Amino acid sequence: MVVAVFLSSLLGTMAIGMPIAFALILSGVALMIHLGLFDSQIVAQNVINGADSFPLMAVPFFLLAGEVMNAGGLSRRIVDLAMALVGHIRGGLGFVVILAACLIASLSGSAVADAAALGALLMPMMLKSGHSAGRSGGLIASAAIIGPIIPPSIGFVLFGVIGGVSITKLFLAGIAPGLMIALALCIAWLVVVRREDIRLPPRRTGRERLRAFADSLWALFLPVIIIVGLKFGVFTPTEAGVVAAVYSLFVAMVVYRELGPGQVFDVLVSAAKTTSVVMFLVAAAGVSAWLITVADLPGQLAAMLDPLMDSPMLLMAAIMLLVVAVGTAMDMTPTILILTPVLMPVIKQAGIDPVYFGVLFIINNSIGLITPPVGTVLNVICGVSKLTMEDLMKGVWPFLLAQLAVLVLLILFPELVMVPAQWLAR
Repeated sequence: MVVAVFLSSLLGTMAIGMPIAFALILSGVALMIHLGLFDSQIVAQNVINGADSFPLMAVPFFLLAGEVMNAGGLSRRIVDLAMALVGHIRGGLGFVVILAACLIASLSGSAVADAAALGALLMPMMLKSGHSAGRSGGLIASAAIIGPIIPPSIGFVLFGVIGGVSITKLFLAGIAPGLMIALALCIAWLVVVRREDIRLPPRRTGRERLRAFADSLWALFLPVIIIVGLKFGVFTPTEAGVVAAVYSLFVAMVVYRELGPGQVFDVLVSAAKTTSVVMFLVAAAGVSAWLITVADLPGQLAAMLDPLMDSPMLLMAAIMLLVVAVGTAMDMTPTILILTPVLMPVIKQAGIDPVYFGVLFIINNSIGLITPPVGTVLNVICGVSKLTMEDLMKGVWPFLLAQLAVLVLLILFPELVMVPAQWLAR
C-alpha cells in the first residue's frame, strides 16, 4: 500500500503537468499523511537538508564551465581538431561528432550542453556534406549522452552524494565504459553510412593539423588537470568543479579572448538558471528520500527481488530493465534522486559493488535522455536543427541499440568496468 500511495501521487501529479520538483514534495506529503506523520516543519527541514551538501557545490561550477566552454570558443576548437584528424575519411564527419563528444564530455559533464554545442557546430556541416538529417541528428544526440559518463559528470556527483559513494571512484570508473560507448557508436555509424552518397571534406595538411592541435591545446589541458588532480588527491571533486570553471574562464577571456567582460554576466545568469533547476530538484527529493527510508521502501523492494538476490547478474539485469522503463518517462536528474535511495540498500544487500552499480545506473539514465517520449537531448537537437521528433527518432535507433548492447555487455562482464577503474586508481 505504501508503494501504491507513493507512486500514484508522484505519477498523478506529473500527469497533470506539475513540475517534477513540486511533484516530489507532494508525493512525500501524501506518504506522510498515509503514515500519520505529517508535519510541515519536517517537510521544510528535509527540503533544506536535501540541498545542504558540500559535494553538491560541484554542480554549479561544472555547469558554469560548460556554459563558458560553449561561449568562449573551447567547444569550437575541439570540433576543429576532430575535423582535422578524421574529417576527410568516408563518414568522417560522424567520427568527428563522436571524437568531439568524448573530448567535450571531459570538459562539461552535461549531455544537454554537449548536445547544444555539437548540434549547432556540426549539424550544418553534416547536412552540407549530404548526410541524412535524421541520422545526423540521431548520431549527435547519441554521442552527446557520453557527457554524463566520461568525467567530470554531474550525474556521478548527484549519485555519489545521494548514494554515499566515492565520487572520485565513480569518475575513474566511468572512463572505460564511456570510451566503449564511443566505439559502439563508431561501429553503428560505419554500418549506416554505407548507404549514403556523401561529399568528403578535403584532407587537412600536416601543418593544418598541427595548427588545430596547438589551437585546442588549452582546452585539452582541462580534462588532464581534473583527472590528474583527482587521482593524486590534489583536490576533491567539488574543488575540481571550481578549477574547471576558473580555468575555462581564464582560457576563454585571456587566451582565446572570445568571451568579453560584457558576456560573462549572461554566461553566469544562464549557469545560475540551470543550477537553480537542478538544486531545487535535489532539495525537493530530500522529502521523498526521508519518507522512503521511514516507510522502508528499500526493504519492501528487497523482499520483492529476494528470488534474484543469489544471482547478482540477474538482479542487475532486472534493475536495469526497471531503469530503462523509468527513463522513457522521466528525466535523468529526478530518476537519480528518486531511485538511488530505493535501490542502494538492495544493491548493498546483494553484495554488488556500489561503484559498478553507479556506473551502469548513470549509463542507463543517460540512454534515457534519447528515448521517447521525454528524451531531453532529443528535444535539444530538434530545437537546434529544426528536425521533427519523428525524423530524429528514425535516425537515433541504430545508435540507441548500440548503446544498449554495451550496457548488456557491462552487465555480463563487470570486470570491463572495475578492472580499468582499479588500474587508474593506482
